[in-house]
Amino acid sequence: MAKKEEKETKTTKKETKKSTKDYLHEVEIKIDGDDWKNAIDETFKKKQKNLSMDGFRKGKVPRSVYEKKFGKESLFLDAADEVLQGAYLKALTESKLVPVVQPQVDLKTIDEKGVVFKFTIITKPEIKIKKYSGLKVEEEKVEVTKEEIDHEISHILEHYAEMATKDGKVEKGDIAIIDFEGFKDGVAFDGGKGENYSLEIGSNTFIPGFEDGVVGMKAGDEKDIDLTFPKDYAAKDLAGAKVVFKVKVNEVKTKVERELDEDFFEDLGMKDVTNEKELRASIKKNIEDHKKYEAENAYLDKLLEEVSKNVEVDIPEEMVNEEVENLKHRMEHEMSHQGLTLDMYFQFTGQTEADLNAQLDTEAYKNVLYRLMLEEIRSLEKIEATDKEAEEEAQKVADRYQAPKEEILKQMGGIEGFKYDVEMNKTIEKLKELNKA
Repeated sequence: MAKKEEKETKTTKKETKKSTKDYLHEVEIKIDGDDWKNAIDETFKKKQKNLSMDGFRKGKVPRSVYEKKFGKESLFLDAADEVLQGAYLKALTESKLVPVVQPQVDLKTIDEKGVVFKFTIITKPEIKIKKYSGLKVEEEKVEVTKEEIDHEISHILEHYAEMATKDGKVEKGDIAIIDFEGFKDGVAFDGGKGENYSLEIGSNTFIPGFEDGVVGMKAGDEKDIDLTFPKDYAAKDLAGAKVVFKVKVNEVKTKVERELDEDFFEDLGMKDVTNEKELRASIKKNIEDHKKYEAENAYLDKLLEEVSKNVEVDIPEEMVNEEVENLKHRMEHEMSHQGLTLDMYFQFTGQTEADLNAQLDTEAYKNVLYRLMLEEIRSLEKIEATDKEAEEEAQKVADRYQAPKEEILKQMGGIEGFKYDVEMNKTIEKLKELNKA
């Protein structure tokens, strides 16, 4: 299914391409005169602080001596860096352009008299939507079955199951409290020993065959289990090796499933849930809410895909590349919660960064396309957000993250950032309204 959806999205990408490049703008800015002279002077002062030469103390080398040894030209590139940001702001002011990504900067000429930058500025491309209302997209109906509720209750009962000591043999699902030690060629190996270890039979925690060897043992039993490590085992000295585990079972515990009685609901501690009827109603609502959320997202995605079939736009590659980077940063942030990095991800998967970029390209293109579509619909429908609505949205986010609203506003680009979010949400609701059957 996933491959089919990817193919359809790529088709959309092809259909929405045009040949014009109306979003590309080249702006040349020259910095000369006193501005350039001052930049060169400041560059030398910075270099001079850490400069040491024979016959002079550190930081006291005269400009004339420096230029004689290194040449005036050695100051030019650093001076260009000094004035680059100002040149870019000047380019935006004079051209009145609004960039959508960071510009490409080329150094055209540079000498003692001045520097000329060429900025290639990418602006939002022109987009034409032929049709975005009256589209035949059906919204999925949400239903919750008795089986789904029963399944969730069984999970809860299992989670709250109590462990009781068992006199009989170890069976699948039991917890065996064991001492163990592994030997290779009669010698104990590192990491192969444990005491009073709680092993759930069926969890596949140990290498294949270990848990099967424990099945049938009773408290007090001791046993040697002959095993062979998998050939692809991480520790090379044990990969494919024949070993013996000496195992002693100290205690056997079994799960005792809870009943839906008064004690269970007291332990459960759910608000307004004191009996099975209320529990089933609560579970049904949770499943229903989750399904509605997923159904709304699926409906919106199908709706936007349908709109995209009626769109003409030439999306700059730079916008897609920037979105690829955004997706990677989001992915990296999520992995960090699990103690992982992108480098570790590449090691585990055998992928390169180029592979990941290619993998994310289709999703990135779709994100940019849908954003441009919604912005155009917002414009066509004259949808706006008030300062009050933006403030309220900022407060909701602040409450969600338990942070001061001022801090959230700063992180999200100020009130205008929240205005944009409110307008996008309004546009989405308007699009749904225009396509209701």
